Amino acid sequence: MSSSPSPLSARGSRLALLVVGLCWLAVLFDGLDMFIYGSVLPHLLETKTFGLTADTAGDLGSYATFGMLVGALAAGTIADRIGRKKLMVSCVVLFSLASAVCAIADSVAVFGLGRTLAGVGLGGLLPTAISMVSDYAPRGRGAIVIGLLMTAHHAGGILSAYVAKWLVDPVGWRAAFWVCVLPLLFAPVLARFLPESLSFLVAKGRGDEARALAARYDVELPAAKSAKPGAADRWTNLVNLFRGGEWIQTLLYWLASFGGLLLVYGVATWLPTLMRAEGYELGSALSFVVVFNLGGIVGMLVAGRAADLPHPRLRSGGGTPTGAPRISAIWFALTAAGVFLLSVHMPMTATMVVVFLTGVFLNSAQTMIYATVSIRSNADNRATAVGWTSGMGRFGAVFGPWLGGQLLAAGNGDWGFTAFALAGLSSMVFIGIAAVRGARQTPKSTAGPELVSAH
Repeated sequence: MSSSPSPLSARGSRLALLVVGLCWLAVLFDGLDMFIYGSVLPHLLETKTFGLTADTAGDLGSYATFGMLVGALAAGTIADRIGRKKLMVSCVVLFSLASAVCAIADSVAVFGLGRTLAGVGLGGLLPTAISMVSDYAPRGRGAIVIGLLMTAHHAGGILSAYVAKWLVDPVGWRAAFWVCVLPLLFAPVLARFLPESLSFLVAKGRGDEARALAARYDVELPAAKSAKPGAADRWTNLVNLFRGGEWIQTLLYWLASFGGLLLVYGVATWLPTLMRAEGYELGSALSFVVVFNLGGIVGMLVAGRAADLPHPRLRSGGGTPTGAPRISAIWFALTAAGVFLLSVHMPMTATMVVVFLTGVFLNSAQTMIYATVSIRSNADNRATAVGWTSGMGRFGAVFGPWLGGQLLAAGNGDWGFTAFALAGLSSMVFIGIAAVRGARQTPKSTAGPELVSAH
């Protein structure tokens, strides 16, 4: 006979729902702002707005991803000072106001400034939101909750396509960016109802406040660290990634992440334009954005569920968990095949299926790189290893939009999908070699993987 949930458990579930719901909406607006540029880009190029050319458009796409790199790197330090809640509100305000700059821009320089500032806000929001939902996730459900959160990013991509379809032709491209200013109205709601991070309260010595909140809502209180690592400790953790033969594994992870995020952001920026170059109408090209992001939603839920399940071991007596890197390698291969097939003009139904599956595999493949690094790292070094792998990948995120623009500017648009497919194959090779090498080594950790956003 099943027992009814305790009042504490019910309250904990309601708090988790509140935190995840608010963070989900914030990440939805993050995804809308990120993808809106790619959705309106075909129109900007066709109308030669600001005298925009393909190579300049690629540069503009890289400005936002460079801003995301800056925002992601600064997020941890700023959050440690002002709190994760205030940082999230600040990021929403920043990328909303930056979209207003884009909407009123009268030159490429002003538009580029707006996209760079938006990128800083976007890059700071995502890791902070992931940290927030991790604090308040029900026990044992952290990975699937983060996977659920990341569906919001792809839902924002879907929304961006519809905003472009509904507004760009009848009203103009500026209207699409004015829509991206609307999250500014959400910032006061976030400030009013989102609780502060439990990890932040514990770190700041506000233990009584944290314990009261955790007890009230039946959530697990994060463990207090005896001492905060200083600069020397962080430097030691980084150096440890290169000691002995570890430097090979570290470089393999970094190279795989570089190729993966090059592929993610290259496709996100140029998919509608490249599909237009393949002969599809603008409406159809934007529909591919919707289908691609639907695949991304499915892929993130699958990755979240897989990360919450026990990982098989190759050898009896406990070997290295190898599921994540092998899945990542296989899925990068499938992604490369899907991206390459997009360069072939197929029947619409077949193209839609390929775009959907590419969305499923691509985003989850990148996520599994981070899961692999988390599995292979010891507890003291895990945050450094995952953080630097993500950071190196961000350079690929900057390079991807630029690469697509250069190929189109040179009249080699047909090579766009091929170039992105080669990036997927390179990530497959690097993470595959890392998987083989890792299987031969004694594991440093048998803990389950941390699910980290592919973005």
